[in-house]
Amino acid sequence: MPKIQTSLRIEEKTFKEAKEILSSLGMNFTEAVNIFASMVVQERGLPFDVKIHEYPAISEEEAKAKVKKSIENITPESGIASKTFFDDLLSE
Repeated sequence: MPKIQTSLRIEEKTFKEAKEILSSLGMNFTEAVNIFASMVVQERGLPFDVKIHEYPAISEEEAKAKVKKSIENITPESGIASKTFFDDLLSE
């Protein structure tokens, strides 16, 4: 089948990292793009789920603050024993 030449724009850092990873897998960037394009045709769409996250991303500082607040709110009455938790989890 005849091939065409195309070009694309990609972040330099991403490109370099991708090339390194692909090299360790025994392929080059062009081969990976060809595999991706073949999968798009085979799947009749993207070969992976594209989703909008239900929750907006938060910064590391916000996440740490939420965890800290949760830990401060723990009381003996607010939880269950870990054995009970895992016994219930594994019984399902």
